[in-house]
Amino acid sequence: MALVSELLKRKWIFIGLAVGFVMLMIPVPEGLTPVGMKALALVVVAFIFFMTEPVPLPGVALFIAVSQVLLGLEKPTGVAQSFMSDSVFFIMGSLMIAAAIVKQNLDKRIALAIVRLTGPRIERIVLGLVSVSAVIASFIGEHTVSAMMLPVGVALIKFTSDDRKKVKNLSILLMLSIAYGAMIAAIGTPSGGARNAIMLAYWKELFGLNLTYFQWVVAAYPIILLEIPFVAYVLYRSFSPEVKDLSPAISALRAKVEEEGKLTRQDWVTIGIFLITVVMWMTISDQIGLGITALIGVLLFMVAGVVRWEDLNNNVNWGTILVYGGAISLGIMMKQSGVAEWIAKSFLTWVEPIGIHQGVPLLAAMSLMTVVLSSFMSSGATVGMLGPITLQIASLSGTSIVQAGFVTVISTSFVYLTSVASPACNIIYGGGYLNRTDFLKAGWKLVLVSFLLLLLISAGYWRMLGI
Repeated sequence: MALVSELLKRKWIFIGLAVGFVMLMIPVPEGLTPVGMKALALVVVAFIFFMTEPVPLPGVALFIAVSQVLLGLEKPTGVAQSFMSDSVFFIMGSLMIAAAIVKQNLDKRIALAIVRLTGPRIERIVLGLVSVSAVIASFIGEHTVSAMMLPVGVALIKFTSDDRKKVKNLSILLMLSIAYGAMIAAIGTPSGGARNAIMLAYWKELFGLNLTYFQWVVAAYPIILLEIPFVAYVLYRSFSPEVKDLSPAISALRAKVEEEGKLTRQDWVTIGIFLITVVMWMTISDQIGLGITALIGVLLFMVAGVVRWEDLNNNVNWGTILVYGGAISLGIMMKQSGVAEWIAKSFLTWVEPIGIHQGVPLLAAMSLMTVVLSSFMSSGATVGMLGPITLQIASLSGTSIVQAGFVTVISTSFVYLTSVASPACNIIYGGGYLNRTDFLKAGWKLVLVSFLLLLLISAGYWRMLGI
């Protein structure tokens, strides 16, 4: 059975390549050049591979690099440069910084700090978990925060009851508070997620627009602040907990932390270097680049002895860096070959008769398209594929390319319905406290709320900012 399953999965390699070969054989559509047709064929095959994953995603990135050269779309040096830009350095540095922070095992201290602020009432603890997960994830990424906060949730559950069945709703509530809190906030700053770096690269490489770290925060963070109370409220109403007061769990947690003693010098050094890096991102990264700033932070961690190279080598997912490099390279190729413009014109021709060809209605259509696609693909792959298209659509229609970019990125965080679409949900689901159906119960409500909040932000706040 395993062999049959593996063969069925591999069939998508041949299906994808067959689709690409057929596209190269058919007449070139009007408005597209022969080079553009080659690029379109590569985009379609890459899309099939991203959706079905017949090979690991880093393999898809390698396929993109090789195909660009073999199809004559770009020279080897050009492909290499697109794979290792400052944006890719930024992704790599952010992952290394996250690995250094996780190494310090601060999970129980974070849990105790949360409950000290919120008190023992469960509704306040839920709000605290969502808020803290969101704030941390907005700087170092949802997958890191979900991995770091999972033991926090587990500790609160175990200190409440040894029998998981007796606190089923409480378990779901605490776990989803962490997952959704981290997920909604990954778009808060450029360092919150690799997809953010991809969009920054597209704005710069495709349209010559340089958006600073601080400008991103000003534009994107308000939607997180608005979503936090909604997420906490919807979760609490959807999963009524069996226990309303966690005082016994808090007492046990406090005793556990006291056993470990006070924060060590290395803990304080870790916190200090991280804060210094964030300040540099806010202040000087527009002169030296977000990527170089991130690497300065990594060097400081290594010089201070907080982390060794072996730690980074073992705990950083290098394949992830390759995937995002491939996504950026594909997007640049889509722009240069004219494919993005051709798809954008075709889309506008289709939607113009129904009146959603510009402004907020167009942004709403982009958001829905992104939510659907990101429910089946990784957020990075979604932004990598859709980014050049939505930006080109906005440019041709007279809609702000900055708003279009933000809508594309932010909408990838609205994937509340499944455990597989979000790294945060995937990691929390792996803890064993959730069923797949648990995501649906509150998720559909949060999709609607988030979608409406995004449209209000774009129609009001962003217009007020002049973006």
